[in-house]
Amino acid sequence: MRLSSRFAALAGAALTVAALVGSTPASAGAVPDQAGDGGHNAHGQWQRASEYLNLHQCVYFPLVPAGAQRFTTLVPSRDGRFATGTNISTTQDPQGQPSCGPGNGNFELSLAESKVLGVDLTAGRYLNLHQCVYYNSFTRDHFTVVVPIDTDFSAGTNVSNTPDTAPSCADGNGIFQLIPLLSGVKALDQNAGRYVNLQQCVYYSDSHADHFTTVVPSRDGRFATGTNISNTPNSTPSCGRGDGNFLPIPVLSGVKALPLT
Repeated sequence: MRLSSRFAALAGAALTVAALVGSTPASAGAVPDQAGDGGHNAHGQWQRASEYLNLHQCVYFPLVPAGAQRFTTLVPSRDGRFATGTNISTTQDPQGQPSCGPGNGNFELSLAESKVLGVDLTAGRYLNLHQCVYYNSFTRDHFTVVVPIDTDFSAGTNVSNTPDTAPSCADGNGIFQLIPLLSGVKALDQNAGRYVNLQQCVYYSDSHADHFTTVVPSRDGRFATGTNISNTPNSTPSCGRGDGNFLPIPVLSGVKALPLT
């Protein structure tokens, strides 16, 4: 009986030593399941791999009168003539290399004003889409910016754990003035579903011969869009009725359902 007790004590001590020597910190065994698909952090929590929403902002203007009455697209128009390369990818697209359609012959691409913004969707819970609308009273031209162009025409689109409630916009260049009433921001909760449904509504005024674009609703609600995150991929844009002077143009409007991973 004494021998058995002694062996039992020695065995217990050996197990204790083995446990101490062989134990591995949680961080040492944390490796990604697949390269590029994320992995576990030092606390054993799953971390999503970097995933970028690459917003391709394409700006078009008419040949006659040259440079006036520009308009913006972030998703392809429904007729396909005014295409954009907006996508979700594991890589960030270069800012100065937007993928845009050639236009329709009457309207052509303005390369200087077309830009790309790649925001890392894993940087926070909310995708904050900022829309800044500018107006030139001389040419009666509205100009929409969601992706920053330069210090004069900039929007604060970002990903954060804080939902933004007011748009962050540059002031314009003196000729084009910011119109706060038509600008806006929408905070999209990435926990709400699998798809970023980016909706684009283009409005037109016959009396002004002027197009302008909304991707989020204007602050006064007259120029609405249905941009959302949900488990359902949208196929048709949901646009407001305009204000009587500016009316929606279905053929230039569009929606792109971008799957989150």
